[in-house]
Amino acid sequence: MSKIKPSKGAPYARIVGVGGYRPTRVVPNEVILEKIDSSDEWIRSRSGIETRHWASPEETVAAMSIEASGKAIADAGIDARQIGAVVVSTVSHFSQTPAIATEIADKLGTDKAAAFDISAGCAGFGYGLTLAKGMIVEGSAEYVLVIGVERLSDLTDLEDRATAFLFGDGAGAVVVGPSREPAIGPTVWGSEGDKAETIKQTVSWDTYAAEGHTKFPAITQEGQAVFRWAVFEMAKVAQQALDAAGITPDELDVFIPHQANVRIIDSMVKTLKLPEHVTVARDIRTTGNTSAASIPLAMERLLATGEAKSGDTALVIGFGAGLVYAATVVTLP
Repeated sequence: MSKIKPSKGAPYARIVGVGGYRPTRVVPNEVILEKIDSSDEWIRSRSGIETRHWASPEETVAAMSIEASGKAIADAGIDARQIGAVVVSTVSHFSQTPAIATEIADKLGTDKAAAFDISAGCAGFGYGLTLAKGMIVEGSAEYVLVIGVERLSDLTDLEDRATAFLFGDGAGAVVVGPSREPAIGPTVWGSEGDKAETIKQTVSWDTYAAEGHTKFPAITQEGQAVFRWAVFEMAKVAQQALDAAGITPDELDVFIPHQANVRIIDSMVKTLKLPEHVTVARDIRTTGNTSAASIPLAMERLLATGEAKSGDTALVIGFGAGLVYAATVVTLP
């Protein structure tokens, strides 16, 4: 018989605060068109993107994260010293070690919070949210800060007609805390590594260094293959998350999918047969694809504009490089 005492965590977990940061520079499609043979109309019709934000040298991964996190902590009404763990999802922090989460935890003024980075691409926020829920229910932290942050402008090939217009920079953060009732549903997540080649870095860092490449590594993707996978497979995952939470489409208030492409979003809405009353995040129009940051940024904007409100039931789903995915139903803070 085990001598280990049972955990003393909360019965459930919930999102209690949200914050976002978008870099000050707004980049319209006209800037992208300086390097590729395309048109504003083509970019808008294919992706829905009109503008995106690109970070300045001062708007680092850490700096953007700290700005977004400060807003989330204030929104949650807690002190940074109450945060027991900081989880950062990013693919654009270029130092292998230490984790950028440790710097963020320190500069926010946490009391030696556990801190680590995860790499799960555009599904990273969902992965982090699931880890945070587990820590709170298990009892290893009372509050967990989950950050999705990217400077994808550093990994964009501006001469690649298929991807040059897609990516933006920014940071989104949520504070996850204890709850007396279920407010974060079961996560439906997974990976399909056999499709990893469809979204990837053009060349690995070791190859880049060893072979003396003159062109900096960038993100590339097979657009049609990714589109088909996202539309057909991720709609199934989204439905599974609704089923796992015991929620029907009619009971849903908000849909916050990864902001990859407005056509993917619209197709998922149609496949899921979401009622007209469901508010759908289309933050991609002015923010672009910010990978791990896209869901919390879209959530923050919906709440700030009043399109969504506290207590709404929202379906969130992220999907991307790996290929990885994560979907769950949450109650908005």
